[in-house]
This record gives sequence, structure tokens and C-alpha cells, in this order.
Amino acid sequence: MSTVFLNGEFLPGDQAKISVFDRGFLLGDGVYEVIPAYSGALFRLDEHLNRLQSSLNEIKLANPLSNDEWVTMLNRLIAKNYATELSVYLQVTRGIAVRDHAFPTNTAATIFAMANPIKPMDANCYQKGVSAIMVEDNRWARCNIKAISLLPNVLLRQQAVEHGVVEAILHRRGHVTEGAACNIFAVFNDEIVTPPKSSELLPGITRDLILELAQDNGFKSVESEITLEEFKLADEIWLTSSTKEILPVTMLDDVQVGNGQPGKVWSAMNVVYKNYKKQLHSESLK
Repeated sequence: MSTVFLNGEFLPGDQAKISVFDRGFLLGDGVYEVIPAYSGALFRLDEHLNRLQSSLNEIKLANPLSNDEWVTMLNRLIAKNYATELSVYLQVTRGIAVRDHAFPTNTAATIFAMANPIKPMDANCYQKGVSAIMVEDNRWARCNIKAISLLPNVLLRQQAVEHGVVEAILHRRGHVTEGAACNIFAVFNDEIVTPPKSSELLPGITRDLILELAQDNGFKSVESEITLEEFKLADEIWLTSSTKEILPVTMLDDVQVGNGQPGKVWSAMNVVYKNYKKQLHSESLK
């Protein structure tokens, strides 16, 4: 049984308990982060903690730990659950209170974190690409908050599961936003395009890294809205997240994307991304 962190204690996961009156349990009143760790080193930790702070600010919840305290706790958690590649999940809720929509006063936040081995995607997903469907984005208007109330995303992702595909790519008012559990990129004439940050999509850490790597390595890239019609004609489509990394989509709504194979721009960017990870691995061993 893996070791988890709950409100100041490290304990076996099956012994971790929260109150039924926790606002996260009753109201989905909380936020979360997912941080990969490679060879014991948390991946782009500052960026993840900055996004956590942004989410906490958006829901008007004070951060219960300082950055240094988060770093210390998460590193101890990794040490207690060591694996070559880990997915570290942390969650902060508004804590235990009488059920009421209004914020309680003088309530301590609930802090939970766990670390599980990253289950690698099937190699065929990268060699041949994956399939996705387009689905109307019917979520709320504040998707930039990494909130634990994920039922809309769950229902959208389930549509993908029921269609036998990897992901549902969402669109709203005629333009694409993101996947049910990832960001999206498209390639047109060798230019990498991703929708700009807004309240309609989560500001992905991997998304930002890809834009940085593109700029540093001579790829043409831009943040720009993509219409539904344009997206369906893209030369390449990618799904990106901390666990998917950069996943090529080769079938969209049962129609071939580009030539039906992972594209040349994806192949080049994937090499750059892997080399970036190798560099981080080497630095962590020094």
C-alpha cells in the first residue's frame, strides 16, 4: 500500500480518512494539481505550484502551505513511494464545516497528496497515433481553475470511452478549446497552433513547455483560436498533458488526420521533448 499525506501526516493509503462533512466531499469545494516526478525529481514544480496558487486565488482559499513547505512535503512523499516515474496528486479543500453554500469561517483546509507510478501509454499510441472525437464543450465558464468538481469532464471523457477512442476534443461557439483531460495543438503548414489561455481552458504546464521548446528550437508556433472547420483540416493534431506528454491524433471522428500517421512536426517535437526530459534526468543525478 502506497504512503499518502493527509493533514500533516504520512500514513498508509488505506488508513487515510476524511470527514463526511469535508466541503470537498460534499460540495467539490477545492482544487488540485498533478505533478510528474522523474527519477525522484518533480517536473517543473515552480510552474505547478504557481498554478495551484492561481486556482486557490480564484476560489478565494488561502494557501495552507508555503512554497518551501510544499516542496519539503512532496519530496518526502516521493521518497516514501519511489519509482522511476511517478504521478503526484495533491488536493486542497476548504475543510470541514456544516454544509452550507456560503464559505465557513475559521475552518482549516484539508491537504491531501499521493504518489502513484505513471502507467505508460501503449507504445502503439505514439507509433501509430490515437483516435478522438469532437464533442460540444458544455462545462462551466471558469475552466482555468483546476477544480476538483470534475463531473462535466468525466461525462465528456466517458463519451470518448463509449466511442472506443482515447479522448474527447471539445469545442465551444465554433472554436476548439481543449480535451476533456488535456490541452490540444494543431499543425498547419508546419506551424504549431494552440488556443490562447482563457477562462475556457486549463493553462497546461506541458502546453506551456511545448511552446517554450518550440521557440527555443526554431519551430514556428502561435497561440490563436482555431475554428472547428480549420481544426478538422489540420495536418496534425496533438493531445498534451503531464501524463500523455505529446500524443498524436491520427483519426478524428472516424476521419483520417493528415496522412493518417504521426506527422513530421510531431516527430521532431517529440524528440526535443524527450531530450529535455533526459537532460533533467541527468541533472537530477548530479
